[in-house]
Amino acid sequence: MIVSDFFAAILLMIYYLVGLVAIPAMLKAWSKLPDEVIRKTQHVGYSLSIFILLQLFSSWYMAVAAAFLLVLLAYPALLLIEKTSVYQRLFVDRTKRGGELRKQLIYVQVSFAILIFLFWGLLGAKWHYMVAVAVMAWGFGDAAAALVGKFFGKRGIIHRWVEGAKTLEGTAAMIAAAFLAIFFTLLFFGGQSWCVSLLIALAVAPICGIVELFSRRGTDTLTVPLAAAAAIFPLVCLFVHLGW
Repeated sequence: MIVSDFFAAILLMIYYLVGLVAIPAMLKAWSKLPDEVIRKTQHVGYSLSIFILLQLFSSWYMAVAAAFLLVLLAYPALLLIEKTSVYQRLFVDRTKRGGELRKQLIYVQVSFAILIFLFWGLLGAKWHYMVAVAVMAWGFGDAAAALVGKFFGKRGIIHRWVEGAKTLEGTAAMIAAAFLAIFFTLLFFGGQSWCVSLLIALAVAPICGIVELFSRRGTDTLTVPLAAAAAIFPLVCLFVHLGW
């Protein structure tokens, strides 16, 4: 198991280097894609890495250790280069002084670690699909909210608890994307029936949209997957109890 976990960790690091560093950097340097598209492509890439953690590692604690290995390697590297012209040219960071990528790195890995501990370590491997469902709801939902809101949003949401320029169109896109992500992940990865998957997706997707709307300072990376898991788990238990 140690050997297989070692190779899984290598594969995970290669995935991060290629999918989350090399490809976005090349898109930033050589394409005319808007920065927001590149940034959200990177976020979706982050979310998809959860399948490597769930499928290739032998235990929950090895998966958590691998998640934090990225933090140990990438955080100091980003801290070292984010003041350089190379960073400005190749990386998408919305803050003038840098630091957004480092913050999101920690948020993502902490959310992964909490979910893996709860739905694999604490409840057992039969529940570990819950981690993927919650992360997919965030990954695809957040990307849809940002892109639709930025490029097509016209009706702004003004509220003292809402941070930034969020729109009704963006929130609707978040709900729609979260619905599809929850439905298909429950159906194909969680092994639930289409009926159960549909009912849970219908119930939980609006919760994801509301949580994302009121999350501040990039914390939706934590709040959305945790809220999704907190809503989905009792519903799955209910349907299991009912024999669905």
